[in-house]
Amino acid sequence: MSSPYALSFITLFPDLFPGPLAHSITGRALKAGLWQPQVVDIRAFAKPDNHKTVDDTPYGGGAGMVLRADVVVPCVRAARAANPGAKVAYLSAAGRPFTTAMAKTYAQADGLILLCGHYEGIDQRAIELAVDDEVCVADAVYTGGEIPALLVADAVLRQIPGVLGKAESLADESFEHGLLEAPHYTRPEVYEGLAVPPVLKSGNHAEIARWRQAQAMARTAARRQDLAQAHKTLAPTPKIR
Repeated sequence: MSSPYALSFITLFPDLFPGPLAHSITGRALKAGLWQPQVVDIRAFAKPDNHKTVDDTPYGGGAGMVLRADVVVPCVRAARAANPGAKVAYLSAAGRPFTTAMAKTYAQADGLILLCGHYEGIDQRAIELAVDDEVCVADAVYTGGEIPALLVADAVLRQIPGVLGKAESLADESFEHGLLEAPHYTRPEVYEGLAVPPVLKSGNHAEIARWRQAQAMARTAARRQDLAQAHKTLAPTPKIR
């Protein structure tokens, strides 16, 4: 059996991890030994003063506090020493948009170290010295990097072989082919006057595949113009709900 995927979280709040990742699909994968979490408490690297300082006021003024480079860098280096082949990603509103393609890249590495900022963020010198990527999960600002880190971790773990029961489950998901996923239906056939589209009950797999492709294209055009424009084969399709 190959070594479990090493996933480290660097945080001021270690009790938040592994959190929801210990349940459902990723939880079963954890019990099966497919991945191994490590949690590193930033406060363990605090300055040796009476207050165990990890942050300070920003040069140039401004609201909030900034995590110190001389605390964060040793912390990241300690995590990297335990897993030398891992990538280090800092969760930041100023980072690159996180995508499925990035999740696949991280999954192919020897491991991943997720650095969770807090307050106003971390000293830029820590980013330059110890971080490989800055990633952003949405165009929004969060109190800290812990919840975004869980989102990134979940997306990465889904790409690890064996985590999902069926590898083909990944092939039809949103973003896999530059499109959003088509809508899904299950029983009952009619609910509050809304019926399952007849094509899905036809048994004609070619027609079902064409319907799903058309729905995916229409949904993408309606909701994500950025993806639609990038998908050169996008064409006018039936209106969807």
